[in-house]
Amino acid sequence: MDLCLVCFNPVGCYECCVKCLGGIPYASLFATLLCFTGVALFCGCGHQALTETERLIETYFSRNLQDYTSLAYIIVYFQYIIYGTASFFFLYCIILLAEGFYTTSAVKETFGNFRSTFCGRCLSTTFIAVTYLLAVIWLLVFACAALPVYIFYSMSSTCQTITILSETSSGLNQLCVDARQYGVLPWNATPGKVCGMTLVAVCKTKEFDMTFDLYIAAFAGAGATLVALLTYMMSTTYNFAVLKFLGRQGICTRC
Repeated sequence: MDLCLVCFNPVGCYECCVKCLGGIPYASLFATLLCFTGVALFCGCGHQALTETERLIETYFSRNLQDYTSLAYIIVYFQYIIYGTASFFFLYCIILLAEGFYTTSAVKETFGNFRSTFCGRCLSTTFIAVTYLLAVIWLLVFACAALPVYIFYSMSSTCQTITILSETSSGLNQLCVDARQYGVLPWNATPGKVCGMTLVAVCKTKEFDMTFDLYIAAFAGAGATLVALLTYMMSTTYNFAVLKFLGRQGICTRC
């Protein structure tokens, strides 16, 4: 209340604003905004990219419904996982941002009645461990997100090669993209691959370009989320160090 009354005093207004701005955990705020952006890109674009991939497989790589039934189920499961991932990160980022506000050293200086508690330090330790685990898991997600980008890039490069060699070389049908070798379809799928000028025609479709762009955006979103988690790790570690320092200064109380 006293701090709010100071803001109505022109003399103390500047000091009030400085203290308020100093109490903002900029690292946690940056990580939160970056995490929201990254998760939105990864989940939104990844969801649509999986749908378009199923459509491409159904149209060009397999004529038998039984060949890609398992793939269709896997895509549906992944889409549900995406829903859960988006919800979890939204809540977790809000919690970490609140924890950043609570433990920022500038906030402690502004509100002098702050006390470091044993539970507060335990909570910070828990956030460090959970964020570290999430970063390791998301590193694997980031690596997996690069796989479809690589596959579509290989298809695009093969199409460019066929286009360049179409006027000077024969046997272009030997240049193919086989979805079976990537584990997308079983080995008995028919035809399972697209070759030659047919492959070029597939690469020129709007569905291919859109799916490729969606996977690139999802990959970028996964990278942004990974950077956000690493930033959270640094900020939560710093917060824990501050709480531990306050405890050594004799201003620690138990819950």
